[in-house]
Amino acid sequence: MRRYLAGRLLLLVPVLVGVSIVIFLVLHLSPGDPAEIMLGSQATREDLARLRADMGLTEPLPVQYVHWLHHVLRGDLGRSLWMKRPVLPEVLGRLRATLLLTGTALVLSTVGGVALGVASARWPRSLLDRLSAVAALFGASMPSFWLGIVLMVIFALRLGWLPASGMFAPYGGGGPLDLALHLALPALTLAAASVTIIARLTRSTMLETLGQDYVRTARAKGVGEGGVVLRHGLKNALIPIVTVVGVQAGYLLGLAFALINLGVDLLYAWLDPRIRYE
Repeated sequence: MRRYLAGRLLLLVPVLVGVSIVIFLVLHLSPGDPAEIMLGSQATREDLARLRADMGLTEPLPVQYVHWLHHVLRGDLGRSLWMKRPVLPEVLGRLRATLLLTGTALVLSTVGGVALGVASARWPRSLLDRLSAVAALFGASMPSFWLGIVLMVIFALRLGWLPASGMFAPYGGGGPLDLALHLALPALTLAAASVTIIARLTRSTMLETLGQDYVRTARAKGVGEGGVVLRHGLKNALIPIVTVVGVQAGYLLGLAFALINLGVDLLYAWLDPRIRYE
């Protein structure tokens, strides 16, 4: 497993280097002059030229990239042109709320989707299975922003059960219950589309797995239905489920797939030791 992890980490290095080059080029080619934005339109040419030289914008592009990468690896992301403050504290100040929201949404969508998919596969063509199919159709069709507005109007404005915004109550808040109440609406909104995708994939994978010979053999040996479904069915159906959960996590985190794919590959090797990548 250590060898496998080391190999995956080595393969991740060129991916991250390529991503850094793309990010640098996008920043470099974006419209606008950073020096003019910082000094304003009334700045003289001499002041603009001096600031460009101080910022290293007059250096060749490869030299600029090396300097930029060096600062990024040290945690120096520069200063915000709009906030007039270092970028890293601004990012870290919002990272906790972002990870908390996306993590909650991912847990809800994974647990709910897998449970619904397993139940639909256990009782195919039942009322639960048909309702799940209808819910999946609606969940995949509704835009998240529209669903969020609908949930906010119903549960926050009309019923008053949940807060409409914020992370904590302005007065007397801050406890776990207050945080959970503020997380409920945005987490459910983000999880709605993912839970339907995971549920339908789990159902189809479980139906295929439960039809295998080793499942029939387990039933013939007297293994209980719960053991057949969970130990023999779900365990062997987890590989495609882990894949789609990783994809959904990447979308929730703003298309941040590189590190998530590494985690998915490690889960593959843990779930099925026969999997190896050359």
